Amino acid sequence: MLQVRNLRCGYGSLEVIRGISFHVAAGEIVSLIGANGAGKTTVLNALAGLLPPWSGEVRLQGKDLSAHPPWRRVLHAMALVPEGRQVFGDMTVMENLLVGGYRNPQRRRAIDDSLKLFPRLRERAHQAAGTLSGGEQQMLALARALAAEPRLLLLDEPSMGLAPRLVGELFRLIRRLRDRGVTILLVEQNAVAALQISDRAYVLETGDIVMEGLAPDLSNNAEVRRAYLGKGYKEVWE
Repeated sequence: MLQVRNLRCGYGSLEVIRGISFHVAAGEIVSLIGANGAGKTTVLNALAGLLPPWSGEVRLQGKDLSAHPPWRRVLHAMALVPEGRQVFGDMTVMENLLVGGYRNPQRRRAIDDSLKLFPRLRERAHQAAGTLSGGEQQMLALARALAAEPRLLLLDEPSMGLAPRLVGELFRLIRRLRDRGVTILLVEQNAVAALQISDRAYVLETGDIVMEGLAPDLSNNAEVRRAYLGKGYKEVWE
């Protein structure tokens, strides 16, 4: 589904991502984990076209999208759920969803499908998005992206700011999206939850991929557990 080769990018003269390569196969959930400042969000912004790469390739289903602007990447069935949700607060829930599906000729059907996943949003369809709770805004950010019917969904820190009781619900939902045929690249500070739902994962440190493997293997790796999972490691589903 996604192939990234020798991606380099940054801000101004500061190189943040130093020539990384990775892939995401169709039907996978792949996580990109790492400490704050490792460059995880920068990778997703580059994939979505919000940050032009300095060099390298971004291929979606074999097509090179490296020079494409964000809206063209959406047309090729890639969608980003940004860090911090970034819903349009003065617009209603339904208006947010219509914006997400703007380029999709089947947006009404796609929105209806999204609302079946998020029944609370249907109840609040005419409510201003800025008045929703944090969890509801995260649901809206996901539903807005799904309105475009992406084959590849980029998720940036979806559990950020959520109450602990909502984290398990959110990650169960992400697995349901995968089961519905959506391929997912997940950037997540909560490495415990990310590895539990992922097929594979990459570890990013200061712009370089330093480790990769099957998610269960990384969960059991002593170095990964010490650096990212912590002494209080436990299943988020408990």
